[in-house]
Amino acid sequence: MVILRPTRKALASLVPLTDVASGSDTALGDWYVNRIVVARRPLLLLVSSRSLLPILAPAREVRGLPMRLPGLVASRLRRLGVAQELIDAETRAMTPVRIAKTEDRSVVGILVDFAKHVPYFFLDFHPWDDAALEFAESRLAQTPCHAGRRFEDVIFPDTKTPELLAARWSMDRTAWRTQ
Repeated sequence: MVILRPTRKALASLVPLTDVASGSDTALGDWYVNRIVVARRPLLLLVSSRSLLPILAPAREVRGLPMRLPGLVASRLRRLGVAQELIDAETRAMTPVRIAKTEDRSVVGILVDFAKHVPYFFLDFHPWDDAALEFAESRLAQTPCHAGRRFEDVIFPDTKTPELLAARWSMDRTAWRTQ
């Protein structure tokens, strides 16, 4: 099971909240989602609560997001270069998807920071398309998060994600990338 935690802005477009007694069973934890608008185009910004890995997607059919979430995560992990065995294990654990309120203000703060950065990544793309979204995701994933903490506590989403997946799904940590 995975928990999708929308902000108030995104919650208006999703199905009602469900009661959740425990956290997600996945390596990447809960997924937080916010609806943002860049150049008059609505987007969904999703962030993993454990690795802070960002996903950008067009805000189409937002009501269907819980059903599409495993596919969005799988596509993002493929673009990151994660081994297919780890992707399969993570997406299997993402069923069912429950919707609950946000609870970690730190992750919500990361969502806000990422949302402020997104428009700057599209400056070289006129008009921008899916390639621009992937470029922005990639740049956001290289952003140091919690940078005010000790260096050991700083999270780089593009390196933290494969580490968490390998640790959770018991795979050799040197073999997490595809060839």
